[in-house]
Amino acid sequence: MKIRIRILSILAPIIALFTAVLICSAILNFIDRDPVETFRSMFEYGTSGKSIVSIINRSVPLYISAVAVAVGFKMGLFNIGVEGQYLLGALLAAAFGSYFALPPAFHILFILFVASLSSGLWAGIAGYLKVKKGIHEVISTIMLNYIGTGIIAYLLAQVFFEKDENDSLKVPQTNYLPESGQIPPLNNLLGIEDLPNLHGFVIGAIFIGIFYYWLIWKTSLGYDLRATGSNPIAAKFSGADPAKMVILAMLISGAIAGMVGMSGLTGYYHRYTIDFTSGLGFVGIGVALLGRNHPIGMALGAILISFLERSSQILDLKDVPKEIERIMQGIIILFVVIGYEIVRRYVLTSQIKEASKEVLNE
Repeated sequence: MKIRIRILSILAPIIALFTAVLICSAILNFIDRDPVETFRSMFEYGTSGKSIVSIINRSVPLYISAVAVAVGFKMGLFNIGVEGQYLLGALLAAAFGSYFALPPAFHILFILFVASLSSGLWAGIAGYLKVKKGIHEVISTIMLNYIGTGIIAYLLAQVFFEKDENDSLKVPQTNYLPESGQIPPLNNLLGIEDLPNLHGFVIGAIFIGIFYYWLIWKTSLGYDLRATGSNPIAAKFSGADPAKMVILAMLISGAIAGMVGMSGLTGYYHRYTIDFTSGLGFVGIGVALLGRNHPIGMALGAILISFLERSSQILDLKDVPKEIERIMQGIIILFVVIGYEIVRRYVLTSQIKEASKEVLNE
């Protein structure tokens, strides 16, 4: 039974990917484009050396975003506010991180601490509102995204931006992080030459994935989170406090969300500016669904989404609409969710049948 369930769980994303290819092939044929040539070009471009480095760099923040969302999912919460949480955390981390010159390791840890603390507290507001006021976390986190965006715009333009009267065209941004607050690329360590810089925060993403697995599956807190998410009433009788678990889950989810922007901040931008990468929080929801909230599954999902985004860049040169990549993403996520739901219902039906047989035999 367990082997059959695992096989079905593995087949679900494979079938979804195959279905997406078939549907997109039909669309390409409809607009008089060769699907075989299109997918061949995407594969060749996406597997080049430069593209592989770019895909890994893109995957890091997507993966962390998915982990942040997954913590909420395990608790039965839908933290749709990762977007605002990580942007606010990145701004404050960049601003306060640029004020000090500490020893490299301590400086980086300080930057990560500021981002994690500010994002965690911002997410904790939604947890508090749910517990004390009964406001659903989807509503509160969406509103907090908008509020956070306004606060970020104000702080960036009026507080952390040093205006220069002689340069009216200067873009609002924080000061640059000192060198001690920057994470060097891994190119030299891995012997990678003549390729784009591989962000050093890849190592941080690995540790975050390990921490997530340890927290959810190896600690009593993780057990209480999962139990409360499955059945709050039963969890309460087992000794867990559902209200406390809600707030803790949002705090942890927000704290991890604060790490989403750290790869870009410490490894690429080295400051916060108006063109800081956005949208990662929403894509992370899809990655979490693709990976079924499992650390390895989410890593594969992040790589797949990053591969599609990178490989689609070649389509402009082939006179193929890049929107085909967005269509593929949507179809894959849609059919993966459908597939997992079918597997869940199959498992539930099988369990009911087995339980009925045992009762009849007795």
